[in-house]
Amino acid sequence: NMYKEDFRNMIEENRNSSDSSCAFTHTNTMTAILITVYSVAFAGGGIGSITMSFVLVKMNTLSVTTTAIINLVVVHGLLLFTVPFRLHYYFKKKWIFKMPFCKMVSAMVHIHMYLTFLFYVITLVIRWLIFFQWKDKVEFYRKLHAIAASAAVWVFVMVFVVPVLYFEYGRSGFYNDTTCFKFHKELQQDSVKALNYTIIAAVSCVTCVLLGLQIFILVKVARKLSTSLWSHQEFWAQVKNLIFICVIIICFLPYHLFRAYYIQHVSNFDQLESYNEVFLSLTALSCLDLLSFMLSGS
Repeated sequence: NMYKEDFRNMIEENRNSSDSSCAFTHTNTMTAILITVYSVAFAGGGIGSITMSFVLVKMNTLSVTTTAIINLVVVHGLLLFTVPFRLHYYFKKKWIFKMPFCKMVSAMVHIHMYLTFLFYVITLVIRWLIFFQWKDKVEFYRKLHAIAASAAVWVFVMVFVVPVLYFEYGRSGFYNDTTCFKFHKELQQDSVKALNYTIIAAVSCVTCVLLGLQIFILVKVARKLSTSLWSHQEFWAQVKNLIFICVIIICFLPYHLFRAYYIQHVSNFDQLESYNEVFLSLTALSCLDLLSFMLSGS
């Protein structure tokens, strides 16, 4: 009887350990990709944010573009704070920081992506207004105006976005405390599907408009400066605008295009969830934008 009891306990322990390992659904290859992408984002984003902070401190003027860049430094900083916890989870294959913090870390990637996208759009629109000479220079006349405009965006996020994500995120179904970033059960709700499709359509359309407008402007500049194109500052200023659009196309668009497929087939097979996580991790690489601005002399 004693031997039978020991044998039963051993089987139970094995079952429990296999259950906990099954909770972590990523294969070794997918885990390695996630660790690599987030490590690159953390290192490059950290260097870029610190370097850009020193540059911004020395600047006297507070243009709308500068204000947008300051906000980018802040939003990248918030994401980078959560990255070590993600890396810990991917290394250990077990979440040890409780479910509320998991929700916050998970939501931060989405908040970061859409705020970065918003600041890019604002920056590009302002630069185009200057190009079309509707405005000579777009500047906040007082630093208070810049702070107020930035605060308005952040208050909207804190009051409307964060509470909704916190209370609605992970509400459908039971989630294991040792497993994180598995909130796909929400996608079975029609309202969540509709919201996702709306966001996908909006991001895709805005990206196409941004790219189309920038190509139109580059063609216009090329025709105007046909002889001295490569040595003219105006042409290179417009080429630098492409950095923003390239980041959107490389980092944000693949996630949204895959998401449309993922929502339809989410319950078909588990591996899709890993692919979704990898595409989502690519959005964190937008943290490298500040480093690319510094290296390109923007």
